[in-house]
Formats: sequence, structure tokens, C-alpha cells
Amino acid sequence: MNLFDLTGEIAVVIGGTGVLGGAIAEGLAASGGNVVVAGRHAGRGGERADAISQAGGTAVFFEADASSKESLESLLANVRGHFGTPTVLVNAAGGNSPKVTVNAENRFENISAADWSTSFDLNLIGGALIPCQVFGPVMVAAKKGSIINIASVAAHLPLSNVVAYSAAKAAALNLTQFLAREWAPHGVRVNSLTPGFFPAEQNRRLLFHPDGSPTPRAAAILSHTPMARFGSAEELAGAAVFLASPKAASFVTGIDLRVDGGFLSQTI
Repeated sequence: MNLFDLTGEIAVVIGGTGVLGGAIAEGLAASGGNVVVAGRHAGRGGERADAISQAGGTAVFFEADASSKESLESLLANVRGHFGTPTVLVNAAGGNSPKVTVNAENRFENISAADWSTSFDLNLIGGALIPCQVFGPVMVAAKKGSIINIASVAAHLPLSNVVAYSAAKAAALNLTQFLAREWAPHGVRVNSLTPGFFPAEQNRRLLFHPDGSPTPRAAAILSHTPMARFGSAEELAGAAVFLASPKAASFVTGIDLRVDGGFLSQTI
């Protein structure tokens, strides 16, 4: 028995147009899942779906805005029309904004409530809440499903500078545990996946200078990571496949699976 065989599973990866979400989509497809790459960037999403198909997997791209319930309801209808009822949902949409990044020029006390709300809309409302509201009841009705919310090491301990992002991801982590309890009796598992530091489009400028050399922040991160390196996007995919699998993770719900090179295990 292959514990990680996803044949017959229908996986929707919201935020699959990004580096990490795209790698997860590829991992789910490589394990046999029918994958929907969803997001706002049609060019990147189409390229990702094509790459999966060329590698022998099954994937399609549908444009969707995670912060819009109407858009996600349309996405759900498209998924059902193309593949059938979704059984796996990965919420990988999110990111940080310079407007809520605390630094010498942008002090904490000067960040507006509106900008805080923007960060929460992106990382909590669109990053977990609305997708779970749209896709969760369908899985509950089918008595089958796995929801994976992408959290952050910042959800456990607030990182310097990204205060609003940290708070929003902490809220998403709490929501994950709530839904795990609510939907477990209905055959739906809800877990979170916490990446450590993976260079991607939203954090690359914080980690590397334009010439490719590491910034002081990158050096600090690596000194706090026992494995002394950054993660690669593919290393996140295996954890997602595990959480998605109805065999390997059949008794797993309400957990946060960390893929962080030991970052959260380090103290001094």
C-alpha cells in the first residue's frame, strides 16, 4: 500500500501561482492528485499547470481572488465542473506589505488601522477564512477532506519588522485548530503547515541584496537555523502530500507541521 498515493484526490491550491504554492501543487500532482492551480496571476498559473501536465501530472489553472467570496464560489463551481468535488484544499495565498513593515522610517505607532486591516485581509480573511467557508461545507457534506493552511514561523513567535503579518498568521493558526475540532466528526481534517525561510518573491528583497549577496537579516536567520541554510520550495511539498493523504494522515488533524530547518527549536 502506498501511503502517499493521491490518485482520485482533487486538490485545489489557492495561491498556487506563487513559488511555494506552486511547488506544493507540483508535489500533489506528482503523487497522483488532480490539481487546480488557483490565483490572480493567470500567466504564472497557466505556466505552472502546463509544467505539471508536461511532467505527466494532471492540472488546470483557474483565476481566483482569495479575498472575494464570490470569486471563490465561482472557483468551486469550476472545479466541480472540471474534476468533481474537491477533497484537498491548500490555502497558500498571503504575504507582507511594506506599509506594515516596522522600521526606522515606518514606526509601529504610525501604522494605520486600514493598513493593519489590509494585512489581515490578505493573510487571514483571504488566506484562510473565506476559502474554508466556501470549500469546507462541501467537504463536510461529502464526509471527506483535508484542508491545509499555510502558516508561518511568525505565527509562533513574532518576527522583527513584520508585526501585522505575524499577528494575522497567528490568527490563521488559531482558526485552523478551531476548524479541526468542528469538522473532525464529519471526516474533514484541518491542519497547518509552517514553512521556515524559503526564498520567494515576497521576501527575496529582505534576504538578498540586488547583487545576490545575503543581507544582515539573512545572516541572522541562518545563525538561528540549526540546519544553517534556507529551505527549497520542493522540501515543503512532501509535508503537504503527507497532510493531504487520506491514508498517511488519516488520524492527523489540528496540528501545525513545521518545515523550518529547526528554526523554532533554537533559543540561544
